[in-house]
Amino acid sequence: MLKFKVGDEVLVTAGKDKGKKGKIEKVLPKVSSVVVSGINLYKRNSKGSGTNKPGGILDIVKPIQLGNIQLSCPKCNLPTRVAFQQAGKDKNRVCKKCGQVI
Repeated sequence: MLKFKVGDEVLVTAGKDKGKKGKIEKVLPKVSSVVVSGINLYKRNSKGSGTNKPGGILDIVKPIQLGNIQLSCPKCNLPTRVAFQQAGKDKNRVCKKCGQVI
């Protein structure tokens, strides 16, 4: 079970966007990375193809490694590690700082 899910608020801890926050748009477990909105943006030059697709410079969001992000707790609003807690048949993620179920 992964510690990160789509819609989680994360803080970037390493790289060119260190200190920025964003929401997870997509999780890529096979390559251990996630796509975070507005983080790890790169420019791509695109050649136009006809009248319906003009050329130009596009912003592309690239994946960021799981080791370079940290989950931000919705209650205490701090970057935190994640613990797992068994509640009956459910397995919940818990904030290590405040103990709140995420």
